[in-house]
Amino acid sequence: MADTTGVGARRIAALALPALGVLAAEPLYLLFDLAVVGRLGALPLAGLAIGGLILGVVATQLTFLSYGTTARAARHFGADDRPAAVGEGVQATWLALGLGVVIVVAVQAAAVPLVTVIASAADIADAALSWLRIAILGAPAILVSLAGNGWMRGVQDTVRPLRYVVTGFGVSALLCPTLVFGWLGLPRLELAGSAVANAVGQWLAALLFLRALLGERVPLRLVPSVLRAQVVMGRDLLLRTMAFQACFVSAGAVAARFGAAAVAAHQVVLQLWSFLALVLDSLAIAAQSLVGAALGAGAFGNAKSVAWRVTGFATAAAAVLAAVLALGAEVLPTVFTADGAVLAEIGVPWWFMVAQLPVAGIVFALDGVLLGAGDARFMRTATLISALAGFLPLIWLSLMFGWGLLGIWAGLSTFMVLRLIFVGWRAVSGHWLVPGTS
Repeated sequence: MADTTGVGARRIAALALPALGVLAAEPLYLLFDLAVVGRLGALPLAGLAIGGLILGVVATQLTFLSYGTTARAARHFGADDRPAAVGEGVQATWLALGLGVVIVVAVQAAAVPLVTVIASAADIADAALSWLRIAILGAPAILVSLAGNGWMRGVQDTVRPLRYVVTGFGVSALLCPTLVFGWLGLPRLELAGSAVANAVGQWLAALLFLRALLGERVPLRLVPSVLRAQVVMGRDLLLRTMAFQACFVSAGAVAARFGAAAVAAHQVVLQLWSFLALVLDSLAIAAQSLVGAALGAGAFGNAKSVAWRVTGFATAAAAVLAAVLALGAEVLPTVFTADGAVLAEIGVPWWFMVAQLPVAGIVFALDGVLLGAGDARFMRTATLISALAGFLPLIWLSLMFGWGLLGIWAGLSTFMVLRLIFVGWRAVSGHWLVPGTS
């Protein structure tokens, strides 16, 4: 049988730390890309922002290829059936390629109206269009990498995905300034060079994941029953992701109604909150893999042990982060902006973020536990109810009554508390402790 007993701190860290590297690699590369393109001026930078937003939405909406595949593959791995675990990766990869082709065709067909609706001016739309038409060619590769991450996490291998992703983004980082500025005798492509570098790096990472899949020597044929099961889980996780997107887009739109300083302060704190969420999510990924394997082996005791250990570690990590942010409340915001009006607005969301972090640590850890158990339907329902009953009402009431960032971040806090109640109850109830490989 696969080893499901190693649930101590070392085993969790061995899975979580490489997973954190994978999660952090893309945001770090995107910051580098922005810095390079920013040297071309405001117009190319605006074009990159719009095009990158569209590409990012595509990737964000389809993360079920990663998280759903991990849950299913981990159960097979725990049952000592590695070929079946990898087989989940095969089916997810076929799904990724199919969806990727559809996305490329759809975005190419709708690119002009899409960027026109989002961009504020024709010149920005033109710049975004030139970047998007090239970068979207990497969409199938992005989805293949998501599927690859999924099955490899399922078999408790988070080191190779880190190597593949770092290799891909490393090549992109070398190509980006070279193609943008025309170094080493290459043509100066400017904004288009950024798009080419992005697509090349995505495809390199995808090819490495494909090579790893082929190296497992498992059947590559389509299995409709497995595909259907993945699509059902994907549907539930997609609806959950859409609830998140609706909340955060609404929050940004409402914050913008209170002026430039308010929306800037909101965005600074939200980006920091998102980064901290990635840190905590690495522990959730470890929980997914270990819980899925334990349930696949029918080891309820080990599954419970992982759940409470990871939750404890995540809560402690979140508390430390909250303490650092609290102590640095007067200094840290100045790292992001020197604007007095923005700094005056930033205090409200900052202290909401500090107060939320311990709650978020518990929620994200238990998210990982329930995802590892394949409890996607419950998580979909819990997230939708929390969004509709907590986050969205307070966002729109903030607009109606002029509550500003206080109301918006009260909404986010209510959302997190409601999610804590839901996932906490579910974890304690034990309803997620379902043995077997499906």
